[in-house]
Amino acid sequence: MVSNNHPIVLSADCPMRQMLDLVGDKWTPPILYLLSSGTKRYTDFQRQIPGVSKKMLTQTLRRLEATGVVQRTVYPVVPPKVEYNLTPFGEKLIEPIAALASWAWQHQEELRLVYERQQVR
Repeated sequence: MVSNNHPIVLSADCPMRQMLDLVGDKWTPPILYLLSSGTKRYTDFQRQIPGVSKKMLTQTLRRLEATGVVQRTVYPVVPPKVEYNLTPFGEKLIEPIAALASWAWQHQEELRLVYERQQVR
């Protein structure tokens, strides 16, 4: 339900649009969901997110780092070790992402039908 206290204005400075620009792509929610359980390495994402290409995973992680959602830590060892964590700002995104995940599980049959209809086109 849309609150009457906040007019829907989808200009570039609208908080709702900014939030959707931040998390509204295909790969960001799964990455954030995985990071909600703690530190991950690049290979963890590759194993746990089927279908994500190396290029898209790298681009998404770089964008999340640049926007202050994810922190990337590089350790000076051989071979190189890189870990990813949520920043405090990124941790604040977990509750709404979890709510969307819960909604998706509750509506999985409808979502499956939507997905199938999209594949026909």
